[in-house]
Amino acid sequence: MLKWLKRAGMMVLALSAITLLAAVWLLRGSLPELEGEVTLSGLAAPATIQRDALGVVTIDAASQADAMRALGYAHAQERYFEMDLMRRTAAGELAELFGPIAVDIDKQHRVHRMRARVMADLDAFADGQRAGLQAYTDGANAGLADLTVRPWPYLLLRQSPRRWELADSALAGYAMYFDLQDGNNSRELALWKISQVVPPALYRLLAHDGSAWDAPLSGPARGDAVLPTADELDLRKLASAAAATGLQEADVPGSNNFAVSGALTADGRAIVADDMHLGLRAPNIWFRARLRYPDAAAPGGRVDVSGFTLPGLPAVIVGSNGHVAWGFTNSYIDTADFAYLPASRPDAGDGHAEYPETIQVAGAVPERITVQESAWGPILQQNEDGSALALRWTAHLPGAIGLAFSGLASAGSLDQALSVADRIGMPAQNLVIGDSQGRIAWRLIGGRPGRGDGCRPGDIANAPVIEASEALPPASRPSGQRREPCQSWEASFDHAPALVDPADGRVWTANSRVIDDDALARIGDGGYDLGARAQQIRDGLFARERFSEADLLAVQLDDRALFLERWYRLLRQVVENSQDPALQRIEAVSRTWEGRAATGSASYRLARGFRGQVLDAAYAGLIAPAKAALGEDFIEPKLPQFEGVLWPLVSQRPAHLLAPQYESWEALLVEAAQKLEADLSEQGTELGERSWGERNTASICHPLAGAIPLFGKRWLCMPPDPLPGDNNMPRVQGPKFGASQRMVVAPGHEADGIAHMPGGQSGHPLSPFWGAGHDDWVHGRPTPFLPGEAVHSLTLRPATAQPR
Repeated sequence: MLKWLKRAGMMVLALSAITLLAAVWLLRGSLPELEGEVTLSGLAAPATIQRDALGVVTIDAASQADAMRALGYAHAQERYFEMDLMRRTAAGELAELFGPIAVDIDKQHRVHRMRARVMADLDAFADGQRAGLQAYTDGANAGLADLTVRPWPYLLLRQSPRRWELADSALAGYAMYFDLQDGNNSRELALWKISQVVPPALYRLLAHDGSAWDAPLSGPARGDAVLPTADELDLRKLASAAAATGLQEADVPGSNNFAVSGALTADGRAIVADDMHLGLRAPNIWFRARLRYPDAAAPGGRVDVSGFTLPGLPAVIVGSNGHVAWGFTNSYIDTADFAYLPASRPDAGDGHAEYPETIQVAGAVPERITVQESAWGPILQQNEDGSALALRWTAHLPGAIGLAFSGLASAGSLDQALSVADRIGMPAQNLVIGDSQGRIAWRLIGGRPGRGDGCRPGDIANAPVIEASEALPPASRPSGQRREPCQSWEASFDHAPALVDPADGRVWTANSRVIDDDALARIGDGGYDLGARAQQIRDGLFARERFSEADLLAVQLDDRALFLERWYRLLRQVVENSQDPALQRIEAVSRTWEGRAATGSASYRLARGFRGQVLDAAYAGLIAPAKAALGEDFIEPKLPQFEGVLWPLVSQRPAHLLAPQYESWEALLVEAAQKLEADLSEQGTELGERSWGERNTASICHPLAGAIPLFGKRWLCMPPDPLPGDNNMPRVQGPKFGASQRMVVAPGHEADGIAHMPGGQSGHPLSPFWGAGHDDWVHGRPTPFLPGEAVHSLTLRPATAQPR
């Protein structure tokens, strides 16, 4: 019996070994080609794809079309699954891969009908570059076909990849709209609902649009809110709902970018710095590449552009071409408005249409929905009286996405780059540019609402059809609604606000408000981030008169806790001399203030947690009347400027603005500290060991890491490093969110440039480039912007000899 058991055990081990070997063989079959020669149909001449030690690609080609074909080939071989996710996210087609778990997100996105909009506007997206787009598409499909085995995620999902189409590149671009903007316009709707039910003084407080941290390029700081008097607002006299939830300070998709002119450098070079803050994953969303090819429109007849590409799009998104360097941050202007539509009538003339949509669901029956759409846009909310709210969003309008931005690769000067910017279709961004002559500029680019008469940012408009509905009773309109219709609301791209050749030689943006006055009134406020990051960057740029690339990297890596310093001092005031054992434990641990979001700092974590507890309590008191009045119709608003209200509250401590359950502001502060201590003590008895690094530990994984029991995180995640940095400072780093890349470069001096990228180049865990360069990003070690010496070289040859 024992002999048979041993034999059975040996057979199980042998079968396990065979299974493991088969799995490894399959996985290795989806690795890209790195060496040798391959035939690529459609090439006009041979091209090469070289990779350095980090997997950064250099493509040399005989034409732009050949370069795009080679880029598509490389993107697909390394990142086809990620390309697929981008197009499916925009189109609302994720459930076809992932099954029922993705149906809800597909429904949210499918209402925008992005695939149909792309197909109706494909020539506008190509922007005269149809040949390059077709070459990229063909190259991507060739790269996918040349893999011995389909990309490994499809094996795990038991799916087959779908071919890449021309329209899919546009959808990859539209995916960034969903990442960077509020496709449901929920913040604006939440604030509008609140404005209808609370006293004006309370609404002004909640909607205060700035703080003492403001650091715009033009105009003064808004400053902190002026608190209303007890006669204007007294929370003790207002009805309130049962315990309201705290204000959730979500990560803000955005970035830092800044530049110094040649007047501030030793040899007259302009230097541009850019780090884009997004959700972090493995592999990274970006793919580093250098493209070199002849182009009669480029200076010297040749393009040599390096930077960060987005798999799915045939272009360098941010980078430098020897003459111009550029980078983006999300602008947070107001790019969407609801319109009120009265109860539908057959003769209303509102352009109403219905579109049946089928959502394919892996492993389940398809889901069918009907999208209701008006001339204003898709209808996102139906009211009980038959009226509705329809959404107009710049992403819906012609030209919202286009390949015009690829023209930056051949721009030879600041003026030429600004000319290209007039035609760029993309989510509205802050563009910062520097050129080889030492000039710098900031400009707002991408689709902006061109609001006509009767339209204004932040309002719910009356659609033009209302003029034909005069018989509707006033009660059909929302309370306080203006009667004049919004006559015109189109996308605008040119004549955008700009600051060119600033006298002080510095520009900076960090997702906060950049401009003021009439220009701000036109573009509106889509949820500008608090100005603390921008202020710290601005002050860093004015702290010296000479800069190098290393100096600008130091600004990017600045993790000084200037924002939380006053909160630390307030915490110390609360816990010093307290007889409460919990507060005494905080007092003992918090005696040293490192002044940074350092991984070993317990004081930073305590100050941050204390502010969070105070914020939750103060916000709950202010928002409770709105929750009581709206009930189930309440939507939690995003209030990124709330610090401009919170600090005056805890500084002045007015009894009439205190949540009724507290006897005093002092009691609120003590309870906040007690809750903080209790929360941290649950994680371990030694409070001094509750460091910031313990809380801020990297969790950067492949999207499918959770689908593999036991080994998924080991194989498909980056190391769980404790990370310095936080929000509200330049070095934005969180467990799953932060700087998706860093770039510091002077056009014409790219060899001195610096680049970082977490997550690595390759999407394959067996690739030598899986996670390559990630550790340099974690620790902020300078690594070259340009690709290094080639360690792999692949030659692409035309399928047939080209006629002479």
